[in-house]
Amino acid sequence: MSEQLPVKSGALRIGDRAPDFEARSTHGPVKLSDYRGRWLIFFSHPADFTPVCTTEFVALARHRERFEAMDCALLGLSVDSLYAHLAWVRAIEDRFAVEISFPIVEDPSMTVGHAFGMIDEHAADSAAMRTSYFIDPKGIIRATTCYPHNVGRSVDEMIRLLAALQLTEEKSVLTPEGWQPGDDVLEIPPLSAKEISREDDWFCRRVKAG
Repeated sequence: MSEQLPVKSGALRIGDRAPDFEARSTHGPVKLSDYRGRWLIFFSHPADFTPVCTTEFVALARHRERFEAMDCALLGLSVDSLYAHLAWVRAIEDRFAVEISFPIVEDPSMTVGHAFGMIDEHAADSAAMRTSYFIDPKGIIRATTCYPHNVGRSVDEMIRLLAALQLTEEKSVLTPEGWQPGDDVLEIPPLSAKEISREDDWFCRRVKAG
């Protein structure tokens, strides 16, 4: 495994550049910077052949076309070896009749997990590794989510968050609580007193997304 990972103190934050690395995966060698030019969700899971992780991977596989339609790639990671990844992928495909079409990176030394702040630098295992990084086409982290090992992620929420990030990147708008694609959005509030209108909703005004 070849890494190019500057180790930071603490988790990466929104606005940070995702550290580049090169590693073995179920689809051959992968390099994070190869995904530049499109959105990427880079996510970790505690271990192969575990119940929660299996349900997540099945759901991600079944929503593959939705991610593809949004020009978003998926890249998984765990501390398990490449051979464990390959065996688990085969078992999932045989049991659930879905194809895991995205790569899963091996990280037995936990180098990538440490560099991304997925696990504490002093951690002895990967129990906390259920983190997702939403990375934009320029390689910048735009959002993160972190779940405990015993609570599964929602793929629908991953898609909703990705859609909101893409919309607010394209248009100067905000997305309100519970926003779903197609819903109204919020205007960005004025920056000076002169721009404030006499209408009561100037600070929270909903408009059509189009």
